[in-house]
Amino acid sequence: MKGIVGRKLGMSQVFDSETGAMTAVTVIEAGPCPVVQVKTVDTDGYDAVQLAFDAVAERKLSKPELGHLEKAGAGPHRHLVELRGSSGLSVGETVTVEAFEPGERIKVSGISVGKGFQGTIKRHGFTRGPVSHGSHNIRKPGSIGASAYPSRVFKGMRMAGRMGGTRVTQPGLVVHDVDLERNLLLVKGSIPGAKSGIVEIRAAS
Repeated sequence: MKGIVGRKLGMSQVFDSETGAMTAVTVIEAGPCPVVQVKTVDTDGYDAVQLAFDAVAERKLSKPELGHLEKAGAGPHRHLVELRGSSGLSVGETVTVEAFEPGERIKVSGISVGKGFQGTIKRHGFTRGPVSHGSHNIRKPGSIGASAYPSRVFKGMRMAGRMGGTRVTQPGLVVHDVDLERNLLLVKGSIPGAKSGIVEIRAAS
């Protein structure tokens, strides 16, 4: 398992110097991420590595958080993220964007943009009803259950409600370029989340 934690900075365009072809990319500020804890099957029941990201002032963390980071020899960091799988890393090492190469296939996880309360057309892709002859079923969901039997609405019925704001993993992405000096990853296409959102970048398995 190879992975790193970063922050989505936004989208941009990159032009090929030879062909002039334009590629839409997402810019991610990734790492450096010190390894804070390594979990194994023997001690914890599963393999994982815990990475720290986004260095902050010591006053912004609680004493238990500071003690956990100091035990690993890492300074104060705002975010701790656990990545499942055996990594071959050890406590004290630092993961940087150098671990990734242009053309490498990856998957990115993040919290999708929250869109608030939405109807069934936007949330689930329902088709609207007729708009003529006095129809009152233009953007309504229609029937959600029978009246006699079972006289209730089944669990899991697709209805209006809160949309977005959930964890989403986007597979099939490709690293376009790596900027070692500025700790930047340029990924082809878009990734989940709003600007400044925290994301997890892992090698495609």
